[in-house]
Amino acid sequence: MTPLLEVRELQVELVTGTGIVRAVDGVDLHVGPGETVTLIGESGSGKSTTAMAVLGLLPAGSAVVSGSVRYRLGDDDPVDVLADRTALDGVRGRGVSLIPQDPMTALSPVHSIGAQLGHALRLRHPRLSRTQVRDRGIALLDQVHVARPATQWRSYPHQLSGGMLQRVLIAIALAGEPRLLVADEPTSALDVTVQAGILDLLLELQERTGIGILLITHDLGVARLVSDRIHVMRAGVFVESGEVEQVVGAPREEYTRALVAAVPTLEEVPA
Repeated sequence: MTPLLEVRELQVELVTGTGIVRAVDGVDLHVGPGETVTLIGESGSGKSTTAMAVLGLLPAGSAVVSGSVRYRLGDDDPVDVLADRTALDGVRGRGVSLIPQDPMTALSPVHSIGAQLGHALRLRHPRLSRTQVRDRGIALLDQVHVARPATQWRSYPHQLSGGMLQRVLIAIALAGEPRLLVADEPTSALDVTVQAGILDLLLELQERTGIGILLITHDLGVARLVSDRIHVMRAGVFVESGEVEQVVGAPREEYTRALVAAVPTLEEVPA
């Protein structure tokens, strides 16, 4: 299976007021069509920095990125977006899309849902008429199970719940018709019942479209439910990688075993 994304020897050095910090230190990963690959680890381990580096979203003045990040999202030859920075313009928002962390802050509070989703649609299809944009946008909202999509098209973010806003972000990501989704902690700001709905939605979309997903999370329970493969990250490096059954069921590293042991379980209380 030809990977949609192949990362080799990725290294990220951040320039800070106290010196240079190596936030990511030589990681390798790949994501194929229809599979979910998860980066998991504690806060500060380098998960989100890895995702932002892969998407070329780290600030140029304070981050130095090296290695290889190759996308193959169509019939053309793979393109290394670190070797050819201009190639990112043809990849982001088209072949690959981002679902950001916090739905409460990721959307503009002064623009309607329709305006923001419509902007994403016009970036992908600039010749669409206003009516076509609205029709496609409402169809996308319906696809991600936003209730009363025609009404919500005119709503503003403060009028929707966190779960509905997360679904709107997924619709915006899908507007570019990507083959790869980078989901950066897509459920961390949501309560448990809403989390389950968002995860089910991502799995449903993947089953229907064959989209690849690079998932960033600190929640091993989430990773266990949706992942095909897991990379456990600590201090900028992968300390363990493998199929989800092996990493969760029989972890080799002490750090991974500690993560597994930290997952809450329901036990019977003695009478």
